[in-house]
Amino acid sequence: MKFKKHIFYLFFAGILTSCNYLDVTPDNIPTLDYAFRTPLTAEKYLFTCYSWLPSFADPYSGNPGIAGADEIWFNSYYEYNSFAIARGLQNVQGPIIDYWQGGNGGHNMFMGIRDCNIFLDNIHLVPSMSDYDKAKMSAEAKFLKAYYHFWLMRMYGPIPIMHESPPITVTVEEVKAITREPVDQVVDYIVGLLDEAIADLPDRVQFEVEELGRITKPIAMAIKAQVLVTAASPLFNGNMDFPQYRNSRGEILFNSQYDEQKWVKAADACREAIDLCHSLDMQLHYIGNTGYAISDTTQTELDLRTAMTERWNSEIIWGSTNSTAGGIQTAAYPRLFPGNATYYGGYLSVPFSIVELFYSENGVPIEEDTSWDYANRYTLKTAEDIDKNYIKEGYTTASLNFDREPRFYAYLGFDGGRWYGHGRLEDNDNFYVESRLGGAASGHAYAYSATGYLPKKVVNYLNAAQPAQWTVQRYPWPIMRLADLYLLYAEASNEVFGPSPEIFYYLDLIRTRAGLQSIAESWRNYSNQPNKYNTKQGLRDIIRRERSIELAFEGSRFWDLRRWRTAPQVLSNPIVGWDTQQEAPETYYRPVVIFNQTFGLKDYFWPIQESEMLRNKGLIQSPGW
Repeated sequence: MKFKKHIFYLFFAGILTSCNYLDVTPDNIPTLDYAFRTPLTAEKYLFTCYSWLPSFADPYSGNPGIAGADEIWFNSYYEYNSFAIARGLQNVQGPIIDYWQGGNGGHNMFMGIRDCNIFLDNIHLVPSMSDYDKAKMSAEAKFLKAYYHFWLMRMYGPIPIMHESPPITVTVEEVKAITREPVDQVVDYIVGLLDEAIADLPDRVQFEVEELGRITKPIAMAIKAQVLVTAASPLFNGNMDFPQYRNSRGEILFNSQYDEQKWVKAADACREAIDLCHSLDMQLHYIGNTGYAISDTTQTELDLRTAMTERWNSEIIWGSTNSTAGGIQTAAYPRLFPGNATYYGGYLSVPFSIVELFYSENGVPIEEDTSWDYANRYTLKTAEDIDKNYIKEGYTTASLNFDREPRFYAYLGFDGGRWYGHGRLEDNDNFYVESRLGGAASGHAYAYSATGYLPKKVVNYLNAAQPAQWTVQRYPWPIMRLADLYLLYAEASNEVFGPSPEIFYYLDLIRTRAGLQSIAESWRNYSNQPNKYNTKQGLRDIIRRERSIELAFEGSRFWDLRRWRTAPQVLSNPIVGWDTQQEAPETYYRPVVIFNQTFGLKDYFWPIQESEMLRNKGLIQSPGW
């Protein structure tokens, strides 16, 4: 059976789309017979299915989660796709980071689903392949098919379900009949596929060097938990914002009735995934003995930073090998040597909205801490010897940068702040960032932070830095960490049962690594709301803040704010930073509004390109577009 060079595929009513992705035959004419002729060629086809995964480590276009909200900002020199979303420039003429049709940073995810369907339809044809391998590879394809549906659901809400690829003989009218399905049906389909995959996936890959990053049972179970938490969240559970949003068959696409059982299912799935991970010796990452003379302060910083940047550490459930962190590290790294123009980094900027999320050293929000001077946080203060592992001794910076939790210093770079690593691995020999005009990190036309803060978290401390050298050690982008799974479980469990010792246990595991006291101790002793953690609403706020801190810059907050339905409140505030083009502390440390961000109801979901709507009358445009 010959696989046509041009094939009629879903959602493109009459459009023929070139399919040159499979180039395996000597005369360059791809055939299904050849693709599934041997186990090796079949595995190559499976890798084609993997190739449609998003570019998770791309903050510019591939992953809108990193810089499409308020975690990462750019100075005015840059015009990246994700940055355009953050600035409210999404549109129907040419949707930004379009994963429906592809374009402007996205690719057509339905083509990835089609490839998975082709694989599943033909894997049984492969001779000399064991039933075990066929089942395992089929399970991988089912997972990918489910994940691509999930990715589209988060972006577009209700989507068509692509049970199978349409035949080449499909008519225009049949394509036009394809429409969005109710969200609950989409979720059920995704979860059903994941359950099928889980049954045949291995606990671990067999050959780590060649196979790490391929789908395993813990990955599938953790993503199932994430899907169900998303489905149970306010955006998809009892959402009354879209009461008349119907498909072409007249079916209501959002169920406006709240269903607590969705949270029950989510909590159960989270717990099952956690139990499996624990049975396989997965645990929160600690770096252990580095061999260097470092303080407990530095040890904690490395525990936190390497949870993201150390390849395949004990906490990584799913790391992306098709999108490793390289360019994002350079973009986050400040120039530390005077006059260094050999690389142009240090332009990923962290707004005050994120800087002020991090707790005080007492483990509670700075606006709640009874001993932290919140009202005077923008005044100047000079660092002393006791501060040197965080801030350069004798350096004048803002009070905002003092007496904060360890994650503040591990995840953020700022003027006067220590930047550990890159060849300087002893506590008595440190790099310090100098961002004020005249400092090493300033003065470049476009390689500077617009806010005065940088996402240090994404930078591997083992990268080599010299005045004329910058060498990056790439790492697989962490799509799912164990800490993320703990936080998902805490969230779901709180929605069902309210505060409980088990929830605090998992939250405090994360806080202990971050050098903080337990939630109960911190709130009782330092918060102006000492009983906050004992109520469902109070603990909900704590859990959400913990997610925004612990998972900062990993791409979670963008989706979290949407599923919580808090995006219109959170993302309609000014983007604020320091006056970074100043030299003196008195003028540099003045908060300035960089951009007035807004988020409306229509911004929850991507629009479908206008031209596609004209071709396929069965589709319904996203709300508000």
